[in-house]
Amino acid sequence: MSNKKLSKEKRIKKEKENLKGIYKELEEDKKAIADGLLDELAFIRISLEEIKVDLLEHGFVDIMPQGDYEIRREDPASKSYIKLLQKYKDITKDLIKMLPQEEDIKDEKLDILEQFANSRPD
Repeated sequence: MSNKKLSKEKRIKKEKENLKGIYKELEEDKKAIADGLLDELAFIRISLEEIKVDLLEHGFVDIMPQGDYEIRREDPASKSYIKLLQKYKDITKDLIKMLPQEEDIKDEKLDILEQFANSRPD
């Protein structure tokens, strides 16, 4: 296994661990779904970083010599970057929707408070 591949795998694993901390509040049934999404999100994030380095170095436009003239075209890396960025955004939205909403948390706290209040003999 090459150092670059190993390094990428380590970076993906580290990114997933960072992301897992955010989703520790998920209900158990949602964690299984979120785990797969977190794998993909970590991979996409590291891939975006790599593509970004390439784009910063080479730009978004390729110049292709065609005999006496040149053709300018969008760099294939920029297309990949844009597609991955959209996927990253979509997965992030899906994961955010899985998190308990502020209302749910408030309702849960109120339920606990009501149970406590109702359990007290007056």
